[in-house]
Amino acid sequence: MRHPKILTSLLTATLGAGLTLSLGAAPASAAEPSAVTHATSTAYASYAAYAGSAEEAKANQAFFDAVVKSVAKKRAAAPGAAAVTVVYSAANAPSFRSQISRSAQIWNSSVVNVRLVEGSNADFAYYEGNDSRGSYASTDGHGSGYIFLDYRQNQQYNSTRVTAHETGHVLGLPDHYSGPCSELMSGGGPGTSCQNANPNSQERARVDQLWRYGLASAFKTP
Repeated sequence: MRHPKILTSLLTATLGAGLTLSLGAAPASAAEPSAVTHATSTAYASYAAYAGSAEEAKANQAFFDAVVKSVAKKRAAAPGAAAVTVVYSAANAPSFRSQISRSAQIWNSSVVNVRLVEGSNADFAYYEGNDSRGSYASTDGHGSGYIFLDYRQNQQYNSTRVTAHETGHVLGLPDHYSGPCSELMSGGGPGTSCQNANPNSQERARVDQLWRYGLASAFKTP
């Protein structure tokens, strides 16, 4: 859920750096919040004009592929399991524990082929802090990743929606800022008045399809 004006210039550098970070390494803005400039209130005013970029789509796919590959290795002994378990850690985002828990509940009640569970040896982690780019998802490209939750953005937008939206990237969904409020992955596009934190029927079906069919090929990955 980044701002369209600042995303274009920062996307390549940010996501490029994200691809080299491991699960255990906190994002710089979480480790050093005082060094990050706060965005102004207008910085997150509208995302509607931004429909996403090829770079962002590539990064979203990389995150999904990394998580799937990690889960595939752990679950190879039970390839016929009805639902694949993806483990997350909320230890580094204590201020958002309730939103993270609610986000997991939302997704777990919306799809059947993947289940989010908090625990150790996590596939991805949540972090919190200040970042003028807003909240985002990142991966090291090798099965580990994190979701960063920005304080200011979560004050301006429905915080559970922000969290569920970023979690949607872990499950394989790209941003679609031009979509309506009823579409979770439209992010901040509908504006701060949008309170919906649930994926619509198309998003639910897409996630189930990805984890039902996409995972089968992941098990064959060396």
